[in-house]
Amino acid sequence: MDILIDGLPATADDLAHQALVNYGAYTSFRVEHGAVRGLDLHLARLDQAAVELFGESPGEAEFRRLIALAVVGRDKAWLRVSLFSPEIGHRNPSFVGRPKVMTVVSPPPPPLATQMRVTTVPHVRETPHLKHVATFGQTRVRRAARAAGFDDALFVDDQGHVSEGVTWNIGFIQGDRIVWPQAPMLAGVTQVLIARGLAGLGLSSQTRAVHLSEIASFDGAFLCNSATPACPITAIDDTVFAVDPTLLTAIKTAWAANDPLPLAVQLS
Repeated sequence: MDILIDGLPATADDLAHQALVNYGAYTSFRVEHGAVRGLDLHLARLDQAAVELFGESPGEAEFRRLIALAVVGRDKAWLRVSLFSPEIGHRNPSFVGRPKVMTVVSPPPPPLATQMRVTTVPHVRETPHLKHVATFGQTRVRRAARAAGFDDALFVDDQGHVSEGVTWNIGFIQGDRIVWPQAPMLAGVTQVLIARGLAGLGLSSQTRAVHLSEIASFDGAFLCNSATPACPITAIDDTVFAVDPTLLTAIKTAWAANDPLPLAVQLS
């Protein structure tokens, strides 16, 4: 694992701050031959989070430079890009300015699972539209779900509307349509890529509120994140779903229809 801060080797002080202050945001993805699937979405996520949390963004060109520097010489890698500021702490949170960029390179991980049984849990992540580093609540909920005999947890809000999984988005299958929940949650990059590719396969998608009471009316469900293009959910609490391998393959094909985008900007 290689860790750089603004392109330079991480210092002990940098890492101590990260261990003690959980204020920041990140995104993570697979890099293959200098390209990233959904790179535009990951860069936009970083830019939005930088402005919202710190008041200023390093900008797309700098993000690209630091990502390329982190993975140089590697054909395949998994990269986490995090934003933080040593000027921000629990007693002094008022700093406004450009955050530091931490890049962490590791081998590509396997998919989250090949199938999942999940339980619904009343939970809404703090500032759910951001992929932030405060993950205590998610870890606690996943730990409890596994102790109860499930593989993971699916969040529902106080009105009973489904939102997202612990570290993934959920899609429900209704005939030849994918239904994405509409609720306070993170807009997942993989979810967007799948939706982009569905039309070319004669499938459609819809985003709407999904209440817990209607889960049994769907034909199936799957989860997705950057490490897992599509994984069937075989049960949500007591509702059991059959796995349709043909449709699951189509969902993965829709994701793969989005070509990886090069880190280097193409000049015309």
